[in-house]
Amino acid sequence: MTTKSLSKRETASPPSPEDVARVGEMLGRMRLLIGRRIIGRTAIANIAPGLDISHLDALDALRRIEGEVTVGAIAEAMRIDPSRGSRLVADLVARGILRRDASQADGRRSLIVRTEFGDSLMAEIRAVKRALLARVLEDWPEEELGTFSLLFEKFVSSFEAAYSTAETEIELSHAS
Repeated sequence: MTTKSLSKRETASPPSPEDVARVGEMLGRMRLLIGRRIIGRTAIANIAPGLDISHLDALDALRRIEGEVTVGAIAEAMRIDPSRGSRLVADLVARGILRRDASQADGRRSLIVRTEFGDSLMAEIRAVKRALLARVLEDWPEEELGTFSLLFEKFVSSFEAAYSTAETEIELSHAS
């Protein structure tokens, strides 16, 4: 299976109810693991015991934001109230993980950036997460793992797009 064949369905038929049910069941099982935040909690316990899982969420949101990173952008990316985002950022600034810089476009705005310590911390956390995933995947044949990683990326991207579309439709219906 090539990357090109992964980008489009090879057949026009809808997915079978059995396949949809199997994916739904696996998502339920995975949700329990994700809900317990196993990977993030393991990383925190090993690297930064004083941090909370929401701190990692804020740092991950900062990484994903394109353009200038502000407290508001972090809160929006995390889908939390701006005041909660502000408290998380303030705590990470106090811990020396983030710092506030003045925007070059508008000096009244504060931009949020990681410090050297924050970069180092995130590199260590990523290493712990990857080591845990490597342990889980170590017995997988290389071809299966390559296919899975591409398909999983496609699945998550499709899910994000569907969620974004649904969220926009809900916002538009409330605005009417």
